Amino acid sequence: MDTIYLIFVIVLFALAISDLVVGVSNDAVNFLNSAIGSKVASLKVILIVAAIGILVGATFSSGMMEVARKGIFHPQNFYFSEIMIIFLAVMITDVILLDAFNTFGMPTSTTVSIVFELLGASVAISLIKIYNDPNALEISQYINSAKALGIISGILLSVVIAFTIGAFVQYIARLIFSFNYKKTLTYFGAIWGGIAITAITYFILIKGANGASFMTPETVEFINEHSLQIMLASFFGWTIILQLISWLTKLNILKFIVLVGTFALAMAFAGNDLVNFIGVPLAGYESFNSFIANPGAEPDVFLMTSLTEKVKTPTFFLLIAGLVMVLTLWFSKKARSVTQTEINLARQNAGYERFGSSVFARSLVRHVDNMALRIRQVMPETILQKVEKQFDQTEYKKQQARLGKDAPYFDLVRASVNLVVASILISFATSLKLPLSTTYVTFMVAMGTSLTDKAWGRESAVYRITGVFSVIGGWFFTAFSAFAAAFIIAGAIKFGGLVAIFIFIFLSILFVYRTHGIHKKRYAEMEARETVVVDVLTNSGIAESCSLNVRQVLSKSAEIFASTIEGLANDDLRKLRKVSREVNDLNTKTKDLKDNLNLTISHLEETSVESGYHYVQMMDYMREISHCISYLNKPCLDHVDNHHKGLLETQEEELFDLARMLRDFVGLINEVASERDYNRMNDVLDAQQRLIKFIDTSRKKQVKRIRLNEAGTRNSLLFLGILNEGKNLVLHILNLAKSHRDFSDTIFMGKEKQVKEIISNS
Repeated sequence: MDTIYLIFVIVLFALAISDLVVGVSNDAVNFLNSAIGSKVASLKVILIVAAIGILVGATFSSGMMEVARKGIFHPQNFYFSEIMIIFLAVMITDVILLDAFNTFGMPTSTTVSIVFELLGASVAISLIKIYNDPNALEISQYINSAKALGIISGILLSVVIAFTIGAFVQYIARLIFSFNYKKTLTYFGAIWGGIAITAITYFILIKGANGASFMTPETVEFINEHSLQIMLASFFGWTIILQLISWLTKLNILKFIVLVGTFALAMAFAGNDLVNFIGVPLAGYESFNSFIANPGAEPDVFLMTSLTEKVKTPTFFLLIAGLVMVLTLWFSKKARSVTQTEINLARQNAGYERFGSSVFARSLVRHVDNMALRIRQVMPETILQKVEKQFDQTEYKKQQARLGKDAPYFDLVRASVNLVVASILISFATSLKLPLSTTYVTFMVAMGTSLTDKAWGRESAVYRITGVFSVIGGWFFTAFSAFAAAFIIAGAIKFGGLVAIFIFIFLSILFVYRTHGIHKKRYAEMEARETVVVDVLTNSGIAESCSLNVRQVLSKSAEIFASTIEGLANDDLRKLRKVSREVNDLNTKTKDLKDNLNLTISHLEETSVESGYHYVQMMDYMREISHCISYLNKPCLDHVDNHHKGLLETQEEELFDLARMLRDFVGLINEVASERDYNRMNDVLDAQQRLIKFIDTSRKKQVKRIRLNEAGTRNSLLFLGILNEGKNLVLHILNLAKSHRDFSDTIFMGKEKQVKEIISNS
């Protein structure tokens, strides 16, 4: 019997390692978003600072482990076998749930997930006890419902308060520093730095001291009693030090604040949230030690009173967990995806928006816009002008344009406000013993500051708001799904025993494996989308980038056309469905290119108005080509899916010939485009005319077949529709080739002109 439970403990620790990986992937956004978004330093430096913070914070987390042991349920009323079932159900659920959120790049709260998983599993076991045992206690004797209600209230309060205070403080900071903050920073930078680092210092002490595994009770008491003196000394000390440094060196105070804040939040994450990942396995380990320390004890009657006692977690365990977290931070692509979600919602510039719009977002934007208009009407004009001057982004946007792909998503003023406000709110709530999620606070502060900075302009507001509410909705969904999944798994394990445990472990491994594949595909698509945007920002490579995109779109279109005809001829529904997904990918690619049209044109040479015009034409023709492919594929898919009669043999031959001719036509255009040999455009025109003539001939043959009653109505509509879209496709392909030729000529002619001017001037 002891061996079985030893296996359970080993499984718990194996799940803990997996949970650490998925947990860090989810929570990295809490402490990385400000540093990465403002590009305060290289990614390597940011990760080193965060890694040190995590290792330090891991040793501060011992006191938080009590949550897993007795924070949600009363362990003294549960037997050892029941406690192990609860812990196994919690860990299996946590791995699956967090990995699912990470896969889709949605930040969620590990605190809420672990609390509601513990609640769900313990409620399930409690109900089973009450149902089977007439002498069982009331459910209130098993469950600490006050803790769960405290977490829910913490969600609601933190969302509203963090957003509001973040927006307000950012407004004050922007009034003081403006977007052109370098001059103002020399006067107020040291004071702002003193306030910021004092807040962060207080945050570290309050969040860390009570839970540090190495800190004595006397030291903790001293810090708590003298916190005011420590804060005053910190403020005046740091203000003086930073002022002296700014006079003697060229240190950017804001960079220093952001890096210190990144360290502090990383430390707080490890100190506060480590319990979410290893608290349950450690509690299971302690339960097992307590059980084997009583020889002859039966697992079904041995009460877990030992879990109510205060236990210090060995620093060794904490450091190992911290090391796993650091390695995950460095190597997890899912951590980058979750971080990217928050940064995209907070970035200053417009561009590709990950989320769509919603009715609620549109209504909210409309009402807020009307309210802002009324406020402006009653405000004195002089005050409005001064405020507008402080929020003027003209020079900032010019600087962003000069930096191109190296431009930060937002500036250091906003990054420092994000960190300082989040630190203050979290430390204040912790000092009052209020339940709080670091994810909720950091995310909502970032959203509030981005709103104040007008990052949510009329171009992007509805999409950003939809994104924010999607994330918030995910938080509440976390609570519901965590409770439900843990409830079901705990109940299944209780009745299914070992068989159920191994089935759920297998399913969790399978789930993580499958989501890894899904994320890998999504990550590749995201990188491809970013490559589209980044490549076109570089003037030196803009012609090559466009040429590559044109060739890819044309080749893919010809390939899809041929595959669609093949699937239709062979009545192959699976192939047509696969091709339909490829059509969607092509549509997405051309849409992304067109959505970033403004960004591309703004980075062309100032004299390249003509090339900009041709670039717009290219984007239009590429979209038309993708539309033609869509209109071609869908009727073929529907025809086969509805089990309609297939094509005649002669029709198949004609369409296969058309697909072959189209492939040759596209191949010729791609050769011309890659070699920039536009003297061969006459060959392209001849090939196009042959295709048009072939399509017209096929139409006449089909008319003849109709007159001879060889083809039915559905057959005729489908065949003539394919020919019509084929002809439109050929016309758009030729127009795209011409536009690309004109675009390429204007780009390279402009470069040649610049070279000649340089030579003549020298």
